Amino acid sequence: MAARCPWAKTELSIAYHDAEWGVPRHDDRTLFEFITLEGAQAGLSWETILRKRDRYREVFAGFDPSRVARFTPARVERLLADPGIVRNRAKVESTVANARAVLRVQREFGSLDAYLWRFVDGCPVVNRRRRMSDVPASTPVSDAMSKDLKRRGFGFVGTTICYALMQAVGMVNDHLVTCPRHGEIARLP
Repeated sequence: MAARCPWAKTELSIAYHDAEWGVPRHDDRTLFEFITLEGAQAGLSWETILRKRDRYREVFAGFDPSRVARFTPARVERLLADPGIVRNRAKVESTVANARAVLRVQREFGSLDAYLWRFVDGCPVVNRRRRMSDVPASTPVSDAMSKDLKRRGFGFVGTTICYALMQAVGMVNDHLVTCPRHGEIARLP
């Protein structure tokens, strides 16, 4: 009998695993959301971020990069007082800086989607991992993405964060081959 990936253990993480994780995403707001959330997760559990996700959507203007790019220092200070998000100054300030970087990327590449997906030639990489221990924390592709994002002014985009981003938005399919979602996602267009 097939079993879902073993990291999905709670009601929240199971719902995320079964409906979202690894599904190819091409919407710039969703991609910006995952850049933000993966960066916020650094040093914390993904479960913590999933619990705070709705509040992130509220306070970061639905992850509209053009709106977030206009956040003022006063607005950042208000965000740092909000217990509904991760109140780390560097992470909050990087979200605003990242929104500005997204706008530059959109001007250069047409969309954040076109920019990010070029790292995998526009097609998801379908891995065939059998155990969680087979899943790397980073790859040469996430190394290259991290380096390029940093060069473009993004923050909280180390190679491990980039690989987690790639997994979350379906640039790589890292569901274990024993997980029903592996085949379901591999068949998506």
